Amino acid sequence: MDDSAIPFIVLAVVFVLLAALLCALGVRRVVLRRTLGTVDASISMASGPWRMGVCRYQDTELEWFNLLSLSPRARHRFTRSSLELLGRRSPTEAERTRVQADVVIVELAYQGASVRFAMDFNAYAGLASWLEAGPVIGIGTWR
Repeated sequence: MDDSAIPFIVLAVVFVLLAALLCALGVRRVVLRRTLGTVDASISMASGPWRMGVCRYQDTELEWFNLLSLSPRARHRFTRSSLELLGRRSPTEAERTRVQADVVIVELAYQGASVRFAMDFNAYAGLASWLEAGPVIGIGTWR
């Protein structure tokens, strides 16, 4: 092998690794979205930056997975009984460039901290229903 083939081999390996990474991200997103109770939602914790991801409703938790991660574990977990729905609003002018088009900003309180989700209106209706259908705090039984 001559020295002129080495850059080609390095570029080919980098291209194959990049293609494998993109395929793994795509497969992870498809697997997450095939699960029941998942919606696309960006998150902002306590006025921090917006991050794109996927929310998944569990029996007692709301899980949020980072879109650009290969981790099978949720980045954030919110206990259902500790979430309080404060309301929804349209994105501000500054937020319009950071979130998807046609979304509402859902404001929640979780253990004293502010959490915001950007999701479409149907996903918001599902989140509100999921929160309202949860257990009554203090009684410990499901409705």
